[in-house]
Amino acid sequence: MNDADNPTDPAQDPGVIELAGRVFNLARSGDTQALRSYLDAGVPANLTNDKGDTLVMLAAYHGHAETVALLCERGADLDRLNDRGQSPLAGAVFKGEDEVVRTLVENGADPRAGTPSAVDTARMFAKTHYLDLFGAGQQ
Repeated sequence: MNDADNPTDPAQDPGVIELAGRVFNLARSGDTQALRSYLDAGVPANLTNDKGDTLVMLAAYHGHAETVALLCERGADLDRLNDRGQSPLAGAVFKGEDEVVRTLVENGADPRAGTPSAVDTARMFAKTHYLDLFGAGQQ
């Protein structure tokens, strides 16, 4: 038996990779109840894919406020940036996901985290209602 037949690194185990892919798809599609089951079974709320996207990033970007709220409850790092320096809040601002933006802000997401930040993104796309929510006004 060679090392490829008996991986010691879970990140190289095809079963682990398949499971992670399934969990990321649940966040992306907003299947909150199924994702809750995986979190209850021990999947970390800060699971991150090969692009640095967390579960909360995927749920936020795709507009799933209920899933974002679950991840907030479970202690997800709301300001963790992906490999491109983007925050979940900035992604939700870019997509115009009002309920997700409110959920993230209410749970303490930093509107100045990332590049561009949620504040920068709101300014760039003239989404002044977000600037008001962030307390950034028209500065």
